Amino acid sequence: MKKEQLSEGFFNDPKKVSKVGREIKLCEYKLDKVKKLQDAIDNCQASIELLQECDDQAIFDELNQTLAILEKDMENAKLETLLSGKYDNYNAIMTLHAGAGGTEAQDWTDMLFRMYSMYAEKNGFKIKVLDVLDGDEAGIKSISFLVSGEYAYGYLKAEKGVHRLVRISPFDANARRHTSFASVEVMPEIEDAPDIVIRPEDLKIDTFRSSGAGGQHVNKTESAIRITHIPSGIIVACQTERSQIQNRETAMKMLYSKLVEKQELEEMEKLASIRGDVKKIEWGSQIRSYVFCPYTLVKDHRTNFETSDVQAVMNGDIQEFINEYLKRTNVKN
Repeated sequence: MKKEQLSEGFFNDPKKVSKVGREIKLCEYKLDKVKKLQDAIDNCQASIELLQECDDQAIFDELNQTLAILEKDMENAKLETLLSGKYDNYNAIMTLHAGAGGTEAQDWTDMLFRMYSMYAEKNGFKIKVLDVLDGDEAGIKSISFLVSGEYAYGYLKAEKGVHRLVRISPFDANARRHTSFASVEVMPEIEDAPDIVIRPEDLKIDTFRSSGAGGQHVNKTESAIRITHIPSGIIVACQTERSQIQNRETAMKMLYSKLVEKQELEEMEKLASIRGDVKKIEWGSQIRSYVFCPYTLVKDHRTNFETSDVQAVMNGDIQEFINEYLKRTNVKN
């Protein structure tokens, strides 16, 4: 086959082009991070040289601040070198579900979505809502959203599991303490998986009108898509795009991701059975508690890492919890 034919075949395959584009983007991201770290080191060196010539408290204070930030950035960079999982550098699809408890649990789900939105903003990720089911009175029953950015899945996979809230309910006239639960699902965004075959006859596709915001076109036409994969029983939906075609494409990505997750879970269970591991592997295990009353505490039950600054956590400061989880698991999952 001629070189021209090989090139033409490559560029006519959008999946191959997309894969190479993602790898190029990742390389650029890594080079940019190394350059920023080197610039910070050079700045520290220059400050040290200035201090050797003159004893200036302002320069000394600035150097301490820069070193503290540099230490944190170096630690994060070190973690990223360990993020070598198959899908760690992919975007993440997150789905939050309210547990039993009605309005209280739905409000908790809304609070978690706000927490992840603020985390994404602080760390340079972008969020796009894919599907949402509002609560009956307040909050959210369920929501799916895409988190885009380098290593989004590698970091956010640490959030998979059940999150527990303890607080005085604002919806209880007697001001009693309530416990609420919400589950968090995290999947890599996968456009296509070579070993996953989806046959058209295995799909049940329904259309419906969007229930959320989006303008007249979105709400007055049946542009929303719900896809049921009959063999597995997996259901995905998307209603935020303007056309059925766009919603269908996004829903299919979600379906591929769920099927890959299901396949990997089955492989994990098989390996556990071979090893004789008596531990039950399940996605829905409780991973973290957020206590607002009678004291303030956020504790991760997998790593025992905790903080009393609940407000900071709810404002998106969860990177330390994620880092501790990645260190604990040696980032092998």
